[in-house]
Amino acid sequence: MCGRYAASRGPEDLAGIFEIEKWEPEETLDADYNVAPTKEVHVVLDRPLKDAGDPRPVRQLRKLKWGLVPSWSKTPESAFKMINARAETVHEKPSYRRAFSSRRCIIPADGYYEWVTGTQERDLEVEGKRKRPRKQPYFVLPADGSVFAMAGLYEFWRDRTLPDEHPQAWWVTCSVITTEAETAPLAVAPAEGPSALADIHPRMPLMLTPDRWDAWLDPARTNPEELRSLLDPPPAGMMRAYPVSTMVSNVRNDGPELLKELEGPEEGTLF
Repeated sequence: MCGRYAASRGPEDLAGIFEIEKWEPEETLDADYNVAPTKEVHVVLDRPLKDAGDPRPVRQLRKLKWGLVPSWSKTPESAFKMINARAETVHEKPSYRRAFSSRRCIIPADGYYEWVTGTQERDLEVEGKRKRPRKQPYFVLPADGSVFAMAGLYEFWRDRTLPDEHPQAWWVTCSVITTEAETAPLAVAPAEGPSALADIHPRMPLMLTPDRWDAWLDPARTNPEELRSLLDPPPAGMMRAYPVSTMVSNVRNDGPELLKELEGPEEGTLF
């Protein structure tokens, strides 16, 4: 899954990476090393500019809320639950299939966090024989330091309790698409701990390689079967993972120190 990630690149950097044509200074977000669900996040999308009179899609950097609210929802409460969409079923689930057809985006990140619970400890926890173990967080990122371009969806939701002119009358929300975690060895693995992403968690965010960005963002592509071919996982062996401080487990903590690589798991954690 993807429940937390880091995003430190600013609009100027992202504009160069993704060839952004339009972004509003008032939508600039500060670097966030502990992005959590329901926070506002930067996304890249192709869409005609509002009131421009030109139907041509324009590549934009936008500020959206993480946690998708389907257009047909009566309330925005689903945002807390719909932070991830599974690549295997995104084309058929009612909450995602319309967005998958025409409202796809890229959510830029430095990498994502995932927490490890050892197999034996997990089994004991399920059986109720031990207290909940303290889990070790790992940071997962491209081994070459490039941007982690997570495949995403976005949606518009109208709050009917507010008048049209209210600034919060429209919500624009997004979700990260996830896929099965790689079982192949990591490009760079920690000396002590997991050797593959699947050892950390069975799911991972779907990272899009640059050769798929244009096709994924193109709103003119609407055929679900053709789009599903873009959901193939990236080539194996592109990622690295390393243990980080359990400070990241508290959503109130933020700062580059959260990305500091530890020599090994913290004392009292697993692995």
